[in-house]
Amino acid sequence: MTTLHDFHAAALDGTDRDLADYAGRVVLVVNTASKCGLTPQFEGLEAMYRELADDGLVILGFPCNQFAHQEPGTADEIGDFCQANYGVTFPMFAKIDVNGRAAHPLYRWLKSETRGLTGGAIKWNFTKFLLGRDGRIVKRFAPTVTPEEMLDEVRAAVRVGASQPK
Repeated sequence: MTTLHDFHAAALDGTDRDLADYAGRVVLVVNTASKCGLTPQFEGLEAMYRELADDGLVILGFPCNQFAHQEPGTADEIGDFCQANYGVTFPMFAKIDVNGRAAHPLYRWLKSETRGLTGGAIKWNFTKFLLGRDGRIVKRFAPTVTPEEMLDEVRAAVRVGASQPK
């Protein structure tokens, strides 16, 4: 059975990251954009990360420019923007496609596992996927669901298996 731990992705600095490095952690995968009306969600995501990181949560940000070209920047510009405006300390990855033929394999898998009414396609920036410590999908959240609105569910996921290594 496929899990998050079967994938690799390029970090914002271009280095290859094995997502198996996050085994045993609860992971929130988010496609992000710097010039979106939902961009202020970075603040809530960072607050969630700071609150729950020591308990086993990691947030993985994947910039994407597929929605109204709202992530036009270079890797350096994206990193600088996230740090300067929202103090982002959670891992950010290189810009990817989340839909279409060039969609990153991680996103092809995430969508295939959460088809539902949307047919699986990512509809906008800040679609969120909560994955358990085993790397399996717990829940998909719509872009408009704020970090504050999902915080109780994320806390519950972190509590499940909390005695496992981080």
